[in-house]
Formats: sequence, structure tokens, C-alpha cells
Amino acid sequence: MGQARSGKQIMKPLLPVIDGVTASSKRLPWGTWKTLLDFLVEQFPNVGRETWVARMEKGAVCDERGNPFRPGSPYHAGGTVFYYREPETEPPIPFTETILYQDEHLLAVDKPHFLPVVPAGPFLQETLLIRLRRKGFPASLTPLHRLDRETAGVVLFSLQDSTRGLLTRLFQDRAIRKTYHALAPGRSELVFPLIRRSRIVVGEPFFRMQETAGEPNSETKLEILSASGKHNLYQVIPTTGKKHQIRVHFAALGIPILNDRFYPELEEKKDDDFSAPLRLLAKKVEFTHPVTGRDCVFESLLSLSEGNLPTS
Repeated sequence: MGQARSGKQIMKPLLPVIDGVTASSKRLPWGTWKTLLDFLVEQFPNVGRETWVARMEKGAVCDERGNPFRPGSPYHAGGTVFYYREPETEPPIPFTETILYQDEHLLAVDKPHFLPVVPAGPFLQETLLIRLRRKGFPASLTPLHRLDRETAGVVLFSLQDSTRGLLTRLFQDRAIRKTYHALAPGRSELVFPLIRRSRIVVGEPFFRMQETAGEPNSETKLEILSASGKHNLYQVIPTTGKKHQIRVHFAALGIPILNDRFYPELEEKKDDDFSAPLRLLAKKVEFTHPVTGRDCVFESLLSLSEGNLPTS
């Protein structure tokens, strides 16, 4: 049985996995919409009525029992609608992921820069999760944590529903040691190694984070591994896992990570420059496998360098 976020049980949809994509779902709240189509158009304004009608006419929108909705189907609060995401245009990501380790419970993958971990926005097929499912991994494949799209490195996945909770608990209990590498400027007044502690909250716009006054809820340890020209290679160990934590802390220290388009200032949105990735790499994860008891160390095969650095 599937679990809704509210904790109520719902039936799994009877929709197949298509090109690695499982059906998305949305609970239907109380409201005055006359038809399900009216609700979907209002909830997803970027999709458009014609697109929803086309999906319904080919049976790609259904209830928890797999019964298809039609454009005139009435709206019923309390139910769940299942549907497939279909981005109209999806930019290709010209980099390939690498499998680092696999057993019957766990998968470790080396993610390239620019590739999202899960579907979001304009990205569906060009995401790590869907790429892996298209390679034959099961629909139960689920990421245990996330990396920013701009960040490369090690990502862990659960392969089985039955042992996912044991693996997830590693993150809840902070039983995983993560080591990052970052390329950023030096600053003479900073003494390394150092620890940055601060309170990080949602900023403006909503997808950026910011430091604010108050009790710290984030901690990052930094030290210099090597110096090369204007930039240092830093080893970074986050002991907490706030969104964009490392990027925020580097910017707050006055040494923003090279090619960071979010921090310290938000740059104008533009197409990806594949020659100038964010110089942040999830280099290594270490933990004790909760099922096998094996000591696991998974290290990215990628590295950061000053190749293709801007000359300014």
C-alpha cells in the first residue's frame, strides 16, 4: 500500500512505468471546482488546459484504482489524481553518470554537473533517477538524499522498499560522513581550518537560502587542500544538511564558490554554460551499511580543476 503525505493509505495506481517514469500524484483538497480539469488547470498554470485534455483523452490521468478521468469528470475532494509529467521541451545534459557500487539494497552513483537528481521543472528524462530506471533499475529505485543540479558527485539510492527505512535512518541519525571539495578564492584574513556555524532560512526568491540572526542550525568545516593561482581547493565537511548550506557558507565568508550563479548574488537566468560548472563536488561518503554491516566508502571519480576558468 502507498502512503500519502497526510498519513492516510491510498491504493497504488495501476499505471505502468513508461520510459522510466512513474506516475505523479496529487491529493484533491476541498474546493469548488466543478471538474477535475478545472482543478488541474488552476493548480498547474504552466501546463495549460489543452495539454491536460490531451493527457486525459489518451488515458494518462487516472484515480487510485487506475480508472481514467475524462475532460468532463466531476471534481471529488478527498481523492487522488495520478498523471505523467510531460515537459514539452527538455534541454539535453551532455554528461554521463557512473555506477560506483551496487548490492541488492543500495546503489551509489557518480552524478555529473548540471544533471538533476529527480524530475523538476523542465527536466524529466534528463534526470539521474529516470536515466537509471531506463537502464533497467526498478521502479522502487529512490534517492536517499539530494544534490543540487549544479553539484556533481556521489548520490546514494535505495533499491528495495523493505530496507529503505534502515538506509534513510543513516541520514536522520547523521551516521553518514560526507566530504566535499570546492574551488573558491582565498582570503588572507581567514585562518583555516575553520568552522562556520549560522542559522540558514529560506530567502528571496524562494529557491535561495540566506543566513539570519538566531540560534545556528547549520555547521560546515572547511580546510585548504591546495592553492592554485587565484583559487584554493577546499575540503568541506558539512555536519548538518541544510539546502545550499555549503554555498551559503562560502559566500558568507567572502569566498564564493567558483561559478556559483546563486550566491552571493543571483545572476540573470540564462542557458547552462557547460564549460563553467559550479566548482563543488560531493567527493566521498562513508558509513556502515545497516543491512550487511559492511564499512562503505564511496568516492567520486571526478575532480575539480581550474581548467576553463574565466580570465576576468
